[in-house]
Amino acid sequence: MKRNGKLSASLHALLHMAERPERPMTSEEIASWLNTNPVVVRRMVAGLRDAGILSSARGHGGGWTLARPAETITLAEVTAALNERLIAFSTEPENPRCLVERAVNDALDGVRDEIEHLLSQRLAQVTLADIAAQCGPGVAAHLENRHAH
Repeated sequence: MKRNGKLSASLHALLHMAERPERPMTSEEIASWLNTNPVVVRRMVAGLRDAGILSSARGHGGGWTLARPAETITLAEVTAALNERLIAFSTEPENPRCLVERAVNDALDGVRDEIEHLLSQRLAQVTLADIAAQCGPGVAAHLENRHAH
């Protein structure tokens, strides 16, 4: 998971779940796809559950499933559920009394906010099903054989 941010890792897991919507996926199984620890997965999916993207069932045969069809889940929703900034650069003031630093940070914050708004609009047009369609028909067989990818 180190190569991926929370968004790409979450989309990866959600697409695997979309391929087999009838079967709950455990945190351990998801962690194996993402090369991470199940605890990391549980933290990651908590926001997705709270946003109504995932549902969970406890006990034997339990796990995580999509709460609704992939066609209705947009990338903007996933991004919002993760509470993650897409454009990452820091504008934390190092010297809050410096007028030049404040002006630079204000300008950068404005640009970042504008870019994130445009990006969010575009992400609202893309669903999990759109990405799954790009994976091609061999994905289901690939998942069943559990080959590394």
